[in-house]
Amino acid sequence: MSTPTIDLAVFDMAGTTVDEGLRVYRVLAETARAHGANPTDADINHWHGSAKQEALRALLTDKRGVAPEPDRLADVVADFRRRLQAAYTEHPPTVLPGVNGALIRLRDAGIKVVLNTGFDHGTVQLLLSALGWEDDIAVDGVVCGTDVPHGRPAPFMIFRAMELAGVTDRSRVLVAGDTPRDLEAGVNAGVGYVVGVLSGAGTAQELGSHRHTHLLHSVADIPALVSATPLELTR
Repeated sequence: MSTPTIDLAVFDMAGTTVDEGLRVYRVLAETARAHGANPTDADINHWHGSAKQEALRALLTDKRGVAPEPDRLADVVADFRRRLQAAYTEHPPTVLPGVNGALIRLRDAGIKVVLNTGFDHGTVQLLLSALGWEDDIAVDGVVCGTDVPHGRPAPFMIFRAMELAGVTDRSRVLVAGDTPRDLEAGVNAGVGYVVGVLSGAGTAQELGSHRHTHLLHSVADIPALVSATPLELTR
């Protein structure tokens, strides 16, 4: 790999680096319905890439705009976590093809890799263990939506990832994800690369309608990309 044009790659998890069969969104809908909501597919799609606590708060907010009380929301989030863990136990997530090789190439080139996700830390630790990514073997850190005041599309998870990695130049940061919220967060953070990947929830048409620098088939294509010159944001 030639001299890289980035110092930090910030990758989403589900659908970007991890294949979990989109079960997180099915469990999100199942949990919301179990607690009195009736979300449509469009309602669930709107929350792709979001912090799950934020999504559940919104899905359970009634027609008058009254959100669930904190104690009730905590119970709902705990129920979501239990249901998701059960789903992952029955159908264990796997690393998407080519991702492990890409992580090795990036880190061998001196590029830090931080994951960001709408999952909570408990769920993330289960995933990292199942994937063999625990103990900083494959990545340099993980930022969860619960670590910051607001999840995507706010840029705060990306800024936290930069802090963890000790990177200050936003132009040398790459953000990649499979949802519009991932792209919006990258744009809001002002990073040099905003990459949509087609390995998860988002289609080329959907991701292409949001500002980005690149659309790629998967994270496996990123090591080659960052040996080239970044492009301007496009719509």
